[in-house]
Amino acid sequence: MSVAQQIRTTSGVTFAARLSFDNISHAYHGKQTMSGLSLTVEPGEVLCLLGPSGSGKTTLLRIAAGIESQTSGRVLLNDREIAGPNIFLPPEKRGVGLMFQDFALFPHMTILDNVRFGLTALDRETGRAEAMVALERVGLTRYAEKYPHVLSGGEQQRVALARALAPRPTVMLMDEPFSGLDSRLKDSVRADTLAILREARATTIVVTHDAEEAMRMADRIALLRGGRLVQVGTSDDLYRRPVDIFAASFFSEVNLFDGVASGGAVQTPLGRFAASGIADGRAVDIAIRLQGVGIDETGAGAPARIVSRRFLGTVDLFTFAVSGCDQPVRARIRADVVPQGLRDVTLSINERDTLVFEKAAISD
Repeated sequence: MSVAQQIRTTSGVTFAARLSFDNISHAYHGKQTMSGLSLTVEPGEVLCLLGPSGSGKTTLLRIAAGIESQTSGRVLLNDREIAGPNIFLPPEKRGVGLMFQDFALFPHMTILDNVRFGLTALDRETGRAEAMVALERVGLTRYAEKYPHVLSGGEQQRVALARALAPRPTVMLMDEPFSGLDSRLKDSVRADTLAILREARATTIVVTHDAEEAMRMADRIALLRGGRLVQVGTSDDLYRRPVDIFAASFFSEVNLFDGVASGGAVQTPLGRFAASGIADGRAVDIAIRLQGVGIDETGAGAPARIVSRRFLGTVDLFTFAVSGCDQPVRARIRADVVPQGLRDVTLSINERDTLVFEKAAISD
């Protein structure tokens, strides 16, 4: 039984707020790290900030929390300015909960006192009662008088979540909350955490560099690169309709090719593909997802030679040498479909897994 299934209490529900970033810019030691970023998180929404290291995810989270100041722009909570040219509310006045990736539990305090730590405005007994409600929400009341060292990584993560939720924040901010967990625990802890956040009804921003994690958790995903917003939308939007080659390659492994548009199409070593809406003579990038490469038994398609084959459980990972390709072509094909010992094959491409972008559309 999951933690979410064990939860019986519904007390301590928060009133979710709308959080908006209006034309946010940020600089560090004179270097521009964020430029003109605008984004709104709706009440009760779970939004993931996704991007590589240095994209500005954590900086934006710290600006929302009040730990970091923007150089220009405004932060609004329910359309009320909380950080801008004329006002700066400190973190404790914003009604936000912040959960760090290392959990930051105090080893000398009991689990109950760790959760009660943020309830300084309440008297001891009221604070204790609220902390117990938060621990019940995450299914850890039996550990109230224990210390953090007796808990597993997943349990420590839930204590950190309980502590962040105890003051009933209107917005929950989570910085890589699952990065320290064993890979075997991540799925279950993430599912339980999401169920708890839904029950608490807090507006939530989760920072992650893992596209699959963002797709599992988020109502919407905001993809960042170099301090700029690349694309915002549902996981379906970003996967099926990426705006550029960066977005496409962030959500799936791809084979990349250069080409030139001609007659509404582009020629590659693997075939000719549609390039609708791109003018003739324009340079383009072509991305072909690994799962879109198959072996055509009829012999139609591009001739190729198998260079390597790795068994990954449900799929085999292939690399192929193809005439005209500077780099090997990779493919993920369902395990045991391709006979062992096969060397020379013909590759077929599923056009649904082929994406063509004009080079000028690449983000800076």
